[in-house]
Amino acid sequence: MQIYLAELLGTMMLVLLGDGVVANVLLERSKGQNGGWIVITTGWGIAVTVAVYAVGRISGAHLNPAVTIALAAIGSFPWTQVPGYIAAQMLGAILGGGLVWLTYLPHWRETRDAGAKLGVFCTAPAIRTSGANLIAEIVGTAVLLFGILAIAANAQSLARPGDVDLSVVFSRGLQPLCVGVLVLGIGLSLGGPTGYAINPARDLGPRLAHAILPIAGKGPSDWEYSWIPVVGPIVGGLIGAGLYSIVGF
Repeated sequence: MQIYLAELLGTMMLVLLGDGVVANVLLERSKGQNGGWIVITTGWGIAVTVAVYAVGRISGAHLNPAVTIALAAIGSFPWTQVPGYIAAQMLGAILGGGLVWLTYLPHWRETRDAGAKLGVFCTAPAIRTSGANLIAEIVGTAVLLFGILAIAANAQSLARPGDVDLSVVFSRGLQPLCVGVLVLGIGLSLGGPTGYAINPARDLGPRLAHAILPIAGKGPSDWEYSWIPVVGPIVGGLIGAGLYSIVGF
């Protein structure tokens, strides 16, 4: 059960810090109000880094059903553990969303824009076009999986002249930071169309929290759009991992 607990806590940390920075930027009378896209993408990059450092050595820090499914599809993770990982990730994401609500408790009533409140918890497209929105999520998540596998491959073989093996230093010390930078890059370059969910749990879990929690002045949870940040990342993850496996670097 330790690996599932690690996935739960890691995903909770990811959402707490990631959705927390969005709350800081969007909610009225917050110290970080109107901080902008750079603040949000940087906060998410740091959230991923911290979460991977926290639980990577225990569960591998998937923190994302798209990662779990993609790794299983290429034979790098046992299918028998996939349901448990996804369940833990979803529960952790819901709890993370709840903690963000609790942390910013006085600010929900001060914020009149129901869309901004929903935006704290989950993604929404800049231009609502299902096909294009789906493509954006597929591309972003394909880059995520391809990048994660490339970073991990470097961690396994990195050495320098003189036979000093740096693989342990890289994998345990620098790899989480590299993954965080990767997520930052995806947000800066590819996040504009949809807000770059690239993670079904990160979007669906907090969306469920938004639907359940007694958030002052909240509107609907936009279930009409909710399938795109679930299906898109799963498809994109399979493409990214499959491409890396085929290329065989």
